[in-house]
Amino acid sequence: MNKRDVVFPAGRQALYEKNRYSPAVRSGGFLFVSGQVGSREDGSPEPELDAQVRRAFANLNAVLAAAGCSFDDVADVTLFIVEPQARFERIWDVAREFWGQAPYPTVTAVGVTWLYGFDFEIKVIARLPD
Repeated sequence: MNKRDVVFPAGRQALYEKNRYSPAVRSGGFLFVSGQVGSREDGSPEPELDAQVRRAFANLNAVLAAAGCSFDDVADVTLFIVEPQARFERIWDVAREFWGQAPYPTVTAVGVTWLYGFDFEIKVIARLPD
């Protein structure tokens, strides 16, 4: 039986173990990253939306870096947004700070009703560097 090749960002392993999931798994030349939210070190959400989105990207970038990747290696993005009709434009404005230059990854945005106290989550698939 093959074990998963799990990637943990520095300082967050206990949080992932407590919640029983892997932050990312390497497989077949790709990195599959679990949804990242704007959680502080203790797992609590950033209260303000812009700060929560920035923290989610910081958490994502920490996972990517732990695998030797950056957002430039991301091929596919899924965004989960509570109340997207009211929040999408603000989230998209903040996301531009992290998005980089063209060509851009594919994106799917999904409106949801609940994210465990968060308003935004980002999940990606990245190509692992050679």
